Amino acid sequence: MDFSGFNLVVVGAGFYGLTIAHQAATKLGLKVLVLEKRDHLGGNAHSAIDPDTGIEAHLYGSHLFHCNSEEIWNYLNGFTPFTDYRHHVLTNHGGKIYPMPINLGTICSYFGKAFTPDEARALIASQRAEAKTDAASNLEEKAISLIGRPLYEAFIRGYTAKQWQTNPRELPADIVTRLPVRFTFNARYFDDRFEGLPSEGYFTLFKRMVDHPNIQVMLKTDFFQLRSQLPAAAPIIYTGPIDRYFDFKLGELSWRTLDFEREVMPTGDYQGTSVMNYADETVPFTRIHEFRHLHPERDYQREKTLIFREYSRFAQKQDEPYYPVNTPKDKDLFAAYRKLVEQEKNVIFGGRLGTYRYLDMHQAIGAAFKLFENKLKPHFTENCALIPGAGD
Repeated sequence: MDFSGFNLVVVGAGFYGLTIAHQAATKLGLKVLVLEKRDHLGGNAHSAIDPDTGIEAHLYGSHLFHCNSEEIWNYLNGFTPFTDYRHHVLTNHGGKIYPMPINLGTICSYFGKAFTPDEARALIASQRAEAKTDAASNLEEKAISLIGRPLYEAFIRGYTAKQWQTNPRELPADIVTRLPVRFTFNARYFDDRFEGLPSEGYFTLFKRMVDHPNIQVMLKTDFFQLRSQLPAAAPIIYTGPIDRYFDFKLGELSWRTLDFEREVMPTGDYQGTSVMNYADETVPFTRIHEFRHLHPERDYQREKTLIFREYSRFAQKQDEPYYPVNTPKDKDLFAAYRKLVEQEKNVIFGGRLGTYRYLDMHQAIGAAFKLFENKLKPHFTENCALIPGAGD
């Protein structure tokens, strides 16, 4: 194939890469080539209709869109309308169900008493007193200093141990920057101004983002095998793992990944909610997703339902990375790779994997907007030099 006609190459078809491709094609008229190693668009936000149940499944776990940016919200609604879905999470602890994040309802249910907001504040303050935030040397001490030992032991300790496969006493305190406690009965998971799900599905949203004559997508394609054939003058937006780009020459960065166990259940409703957390360490999975509840407006059949049990573990090279582990060793290694990035010409590193940080979907889109306006647009319209580095 002749790639000489392309002005821009985007490696990775997640939210970050597709936003860049769409902006470049529609606003600048650039010919954009999108390369994706997987067989689908959308990265980990990809969804598909389950063949056995007809239910839209989020194949990498439930992806709930929320943001405070009217610009980002309107941008996505230009591809498909969004529903008014509001996310609520419940947690199973000791065979009882509690609302999360921790709120007045959680506190009343757990302690078996009808607290007023002031009474609940006083209770949590007294329980927090055993630990001081400034002196916290590990995750457990930090969490207790924020919410107290009883709530930590019930809802945080076991869940965290499963997520990280590490005793919370051995995890750094900075993993927990805040643990929200609401002293109202507000059980919404997110507080953002805008929240919802694509009414026609994430798969439709991503398909429409690349539905432009200037955008060509190649799925199941390895960038590194094609790299020598790409036009030298075309900038590359690389959203793959930064250590892989340099062939792991300095070492491998650490990531957590997720495994999902799919099961079709012979009932119209298995758990009554989209996401149920399992806080107890004796339960091997962290949560169960039941995707039919993400779209209550749809007329799904009622004979069977689809669930995914979610398990967390350390990622290997062949796994899809989700969360950067970010140990001090990882931070030093990433800093060393950043120095190599500065030596690359015509390459911008972006997205979750390229910048070694967890990004919510709206954050990825916002970072892509910023890159487009601050670097790509001046480069193509004003002939400004393309400064290498992170694309945010």
